[in-house]
Amino acid sequence: MKYRLLNYLACPYCKDKGFPLKLIVIEMSRYEQRKIPQNLQKPLCDLYCAYRNGFVKEVQEKGAEPPCDDCIKAEVKTGVLFCINCSRWYPIIDEIPRLLPDNFRQREEDIEFLQMHGDRIPDEIKMNGKPYNLLSR
Repeated sequence: MKYRLLNYLACPYCKDKGFPLKLIVIEMSRYEQRKIPQNLQKPLCDLYCAYRNGFVKEVQEKGAEPPCDDCIKAEVKTGVLFCINCSRWYPIIDEIPRLLPDNFRQREEDIEFLQMHGDRIPDEIKMNGKPYNLLSR
């Protein structure tokens, strides 16, 4: 999953209140050959910079250079997207975020994901996350 995607994603249950989603990176891939196309200007994200974990305006106010040159080379291979408003979590598997409605989620797969990566996932997700968590076995 490209970090830039978080500039556009919101929790499907909370709609406008579930922005931005919190990103927990478990494994990252790097593609060093990638470069920003010449027809695009920095910053590439207009609202939220997931690579710096902050709103673009805040990043710019701190005087930091937008990390677009580095961000474009990075992708989240494995991770979790978490909505702090409703406690829903969504796995990122093989670089694909799985933002599925609760009724399309597979309980066994979600619990297996939490168990497999439990040492890198915050307790609030493992114990209280929706729709499934380690206590909902």
